[in-house]
Amino acid sequence: MNDAYLLTGGNMGDRLANLQKAKEHLVNEAGTILAASSVYETEAWGNHEQPDFYNQVHKVSTGLSADELMEKILKIEELMGRVRTVKNASRVIDIDILFFNDTIITTPNLTIPHPEIINRRFVLTPMDELAPELIHPALHTTIHELLSTCKDPLRVTPVKASLSYQQIQ
Repeated sequence: MNDAYLLTGGNMGDRLANLQKAKEHLVNEAGTILAASSVYETEAWGNHEQPDFYNQVHKVSTGLSADELMEKILKIEELMGRVRTVKNASRVIDIDILFFNDTIITTPNLTIPHPEIINRRFVLTPMDELAPELIHPALHTTIHELLSTCKDPLRVTPVKASLSYQQIQ
């Protein structure tokens, strides 16, 4: 089995329901969710003229290879109504593979670890909640250390509005 850390996020429609639906699809298509971070509301990164996102990180145990997992993710995004237009546009759902075991993968279709992890507080904050001591395989630095040096100024706050862990797990 393989361990993967996946970031789910979206800023269109019922953001919380979309995260929950993505989680259900991941369980049905990709593997077992071993842990999930809190849900965070985050300012849009890259294109600030759009609504805030809800983001969450999941640790998933999967029998799939990284390429197979990426194929499943793309199908889930499409099934949920994701339409790819311009980079950093609003979206119903986005699912990124952040880490896959401790491997480094660079192919035309897939880069793991995700190349922007160190620049995005909205990724590092939920990762720090789940796995602060996880070592980035290319940088040999813990997630907690990466978060403490992240220069991203955008707001990342936990969603509190009557949510329980069970509702978002």
